[in-house]
Amino acid sequence: MPKKGGKHAEMGKETQCKRAKVEADCSPSVMSFENPESLFGSLISPIKQEVFFREYWEQKPLLIQRNDPLLAAYYQSLFQLSDLKELCSQGLYYGRDINICRCVNGKKKVLNKEGKVNYMQLKKDFDQKKATIQFHQPQRFKEELWKIQEKLECYFGSLVGSNVYITPQGSQGLPPHYDDVEVFILQLEGEKHWRLYKPTVHLAREYNVESEDRIGNPTHEFILKPGDLLYFPRGTIHQADTPVGVSYSTHVTISTYQNNSWGDFLLDTIPGLVFDTAKEDVALRTSIPRQLLMQVDIADATKKLRNLLRRLADRLENTRELRSSDMKKDFIMNRLPPFLGCDSDSLTPGGKLPKIDSKIRLQFRDHAIITVEPDQESSDEVRREMVYVYHSLKNRRETHMMGTEDDSTTEEGLTQQTHGLRFPLSYLDALKQIWSCSTVTVKELNLASADEKENLALSLWTECLIEVI
Repeated sequence: MPKKGGKHAEMGKETQCKRAKVEADCSPSVMSFENPESLFGSLISPIKQEVFFREYWEQKPLLIQRNDPLLAAYYQSLFQLSDLKELCSQGLYYGRDINICRCVNGKKKVLNKEGKVNYMQLKKDFDQKKATIQFHQPQRFKEELWKIQEKLECYFGSLVGSNVYITPQGSQGLPPHYDDVEVFILQLEGEKHWRLYKPTVHLAREYNVESEDRIGNPTHEFILKPGDLLYFPRGTIHQADTPVGVSYSTHVTISTYQNNSWGDFLLDTIPGLVFDTAKEDVALRTSIPRQLLMQVDIADATKKLRNLLRRLADRLENTRELRSSDMKKDFIMNRLPPFLGCDSDSLTPGGKLPKIDSKIRLQFRDHAIITVEPDQESSDEVRREMVYVYHSLKNRRETHMMGTEDDSTTEEGLTQQTHGLRFPLSYLDALKQIWSCSTVTVKELNLASADEKENLALSLWTECLIEVI
């Protein structure tokens, strides 16, 4: 076991560490699924959302310790040790679905076998080798986690993954490390002893293991019990173990905001901005100096680059839209489908067909985006711009957050598809009209002809993106 944290070792006493701890004065209600905002509000209750984002988000850890049997029972229902036997019968694989590991002398030791997971072997490793069971992306199997994470993806506008960790008493699964994601820990069963440390890399962009002799004493140390919640920003160094006397601990780590920073957004949008600006600004179309690409010292070129970047900044002053190259599409293509109480593959158009006099309303607003891109179906050297509407209504829950080396294909050989529609650029204003209005009549759409208006409405209705009211 890693050494304990000096003056913080007595867990029965209040410590003097800088602990962002909130004791719930009253029992928070079980999760509210009315909308994404209410779901997140119930997740961090009793902390108000504006307080959370002003004082904690990307800044410091938040510990919410609750003494609420109702919430503890709900958390336990999300995932239990006893679920593993039935889940193993569905054909789980080591590495893909489950990792078996243990922290030994400050290093992660992986104890995976080959191929399919055998439940009896898994239980043997857990009981006899004191190994931690790490279950990858349980929302693929547990509907309540699907329900929570789908709402959180709507709330954050970012992919939301999860892992379950089950650790026997007197054991630790992972060495001290930090992650590249914002982390929400929900304690489901048993108790877990946590130690957090000052980041060595604030808002880290990658995962990294840190040695005990480098991280110093904990800044926070506490025990999580069922119903408790812990948040900490990416880059926060942490380690956790199950105390002796507690048979085992189960918690779920819900994570988000991986590669979702301003830097990532700039990498995504600047190419489109440069492309569009160069159409109108000859300065961006002039040649670079001879042999610039062969030079080691480019000091002279950086002055020119600064001037060009200022021209791009000036262009932004009058730009209301930025063209996303990959981030928007990646989010929509890989996020969870809506939770409908059953498999979303059964989602089919229903109700009346839209006609010219029909009043229509957008459905699943949080699951669809509009983008302007070069025509993907044209083989011409000069490709005209088209409007694309992408949506996640037909995404597969079973492949959520399970990217492979080739992200377009799953391990079962199933192709990951981008679902959506393609329209001429002249349809853009009408689409924005539908997206911005609570309801709109088909004949009022900003298109030239009645046929175009009906065609747009019917296309969206066929994809279940609108309903006739």
